Amino acid sequence: MTTLLVIAKEPLPGRVKTRLTPPFSPAEAAELAEAALADTLRAVAATPATRRVLVLDGSPGPWLPPGFDVVPQCAGGLDLRLADAFARCAGPALLIGMDTPQVTPELLTVDFAGYDACFGPAEDGGFWALGLAEPDPALLRGVPMSTPWTGAVQRRRLVAAGLRVRELPRLRDVDTAADAVAVAGRAPHGRFAARLARCAEHPCGPGTGR
Repeated sequence: MTTLLVIAKEPLPGRVKTRLTPPFSPAEAAELAEAALADTLRAVAATPATRRVLVLDGSPGPWLPPGFDVVPQCAGGLDLRLADAFARCAGPALLIGMDTPQVTPELLTVDFAGYDACFGPAEDGGFWALGLAEPDPALLRGVPMSTPWTGAVQRRRLVAAGLRVRELPRLRDVDTAADAVAVAGRAPHGRFAARLARCAEHPCGPGTGR
């Protein structure tokens, strides 16, 4: 069985999904981030796992379902925070973020039989999932994050280390308003899609709250 890791920020206005503002207000962006995180955690909760861990920058809220251990993110860049998350695992682990609310338990049920790593590329050039049969934090340290070539660099790291890599389906992250619409269309029955529809029906002016 695998440890499932979710790395996330507490969904507070002005701290999450800032690329959604405009057209959404900081409050709406935070609501969308919370909905995306809730959908992600729900999928993880329904996936068979030895342990489920939320690696959180901030404090947990009512969006957190039972069955998760909550640990704080370490200081430093995203590569260091991802590496630290894997360093907490003694066996096979799969790590995802909070930007793909369309994930399903089926996508997250990974099998390392015949593979050493699982890699889920994102449409923006990053990656939405990384699984390691034997977690090695050094595989992530120094990888440039939030660039169009982040995924390519990370995958090359895995191959250069001699790992057999299983490719997971390519998914779209929610970064922009166009991403939000596209992702909601792929998961129309989730909390994220419902929240996006509410924001569209009752828009706030940029920079305002409800």
